[in-house]
Amino acid sequence: MPSALPLGDPAPADGILPAQAAQDAASRAFGLYVHIPFCAVRCGYCDFNTYTAKELGGGASQDAYAQTAQREMDFAATAMEASKIPPRPLSTVFFGGGTPTLLSADDLSSILHAAVRRWGLKDGAEVTTEANPDSVTKASLQQLATAGFTRVSFGMQSAVPHVLKVLERTHDPLRVPQAVQWAREAGLKISVDLIYGTPGESMADWKQSLEAALSYEPDHISAYSLIVEDGTKLAAQMRRGQVPGIDDDDHAAKYQLADELLTDAGMQWYEVSNWARTNVDACQHNLAYWRGDDWWGVGPGSHSHMGGVRWWNVKHPSAYAHRLEDGLSPAAGRETLDARTREVERVMLAARLREGLQTSSLATGARQAIAGLIAEELVDPGAAFAGTLVLTLQGRLLADAVVRRLLAD
Repeated sequence: MPSALPLGDPAPADGILPAQAAQDAASRAFGLYVHIPFCAVRCGYCDFNTYTAKELGGGASQDAYAQTAQREMDFAATAMEASKIPPRPLSTVFFGGGTPTLLSADDLSSILHAAVRRWGLKDGAEVTTEANPDSVTKASLQQLATAGFTRVSFGMQSAVPHVLKVLERTHDPLRVPQAVQWAREAGLKISVDLIYGTPGESMADWKQSLEAALSYEPDHISAYSLIVEDGTKLAAQMRRGQVPGIDDDDHAAKYQLADELLTDAGMQWYEVSNWARTNVDACQHNLAYWRGDDWWGVGPGSHSHMGGVRWWNVKHPSAYAHRLEDGLSPAAGRETLDARTREVERVMLAARLREGLQTSSLATGARQAIAGLIAEELVDPGAAFAGTLVLTLQGRLLADAVVRRLLAD
């Protein structure tokens, strides 16, 4: 089942944001995230806010969703104006899910066009949709490219049938290269997402998936370790002993193999779990998250952030649609981050990036910790001496521990 929403303060029905959200807003990039909460089936490892047709229940309609999402964008534009947040063209737009491409290309295009009418689109802006390989056609990808999409991120996960079976992924691995070829012919940039550490996945299985992904010559590859969340089917299977548990050493070895093969193929890491062929191939939308820019999240369960103010929408599509129909904010709660929390998040997120952290921006205690991190080969010494903290390969494996050291009082 989908994970629970965080606790927070009540969100006002009119959506007006605290003054902090408007401070220096003109200097920050502004992006849009559009959550499409529909899936054909629920994968056993997934705790995202997604729903199959059987789970939707009354009052929620996949057919009406494009109109509902546009209603929230109308609400967003009004709330931002009332909050005295200056209008800014969109730097990035990202359709995630769920499976966005379960909506028709017409629906996805209409949502994008509505967003551009409200805010505009910066020259060279990145517009991405996630997609399952079996949810697209050559024609649908061409239609998305014509509408203004620039990038597609395919949920490949693995090239090995028995691994996909454990994850309960339904696509045929042979469908992936065909979908990639269609996207390339449409002129879209291509990313593929992989998951490592699935119960029963051998090192040879993982190598096969990496080599298959590289053979498609994508612009970008994400490789995420499997995290088993409470409440998922896979977590229950582990508790019952039906599948083996997570092995941290196995995860580390598979990450190292990924970095070796991807680097040898000419790709560079730019974030702990992400590699790209060039700087411009990096996912600009995700970089905006890691850099602390502003974004509005459209859709049930979506999270938004502006200037240290964060809020999140109600989870169920029917409750979400009803609030918007009544002219009310769909937000379930929000929080205004204090200076200390914002600094913790800045360090935590920026430390994961290859561009790193400027050591001059760190507190005295954090700067004093750098010598020890260099001695333990967790931080690149040359970069540190030049004024930037950049993780080594070993440091990426222990990124959370490095951050704790930097934030220790």
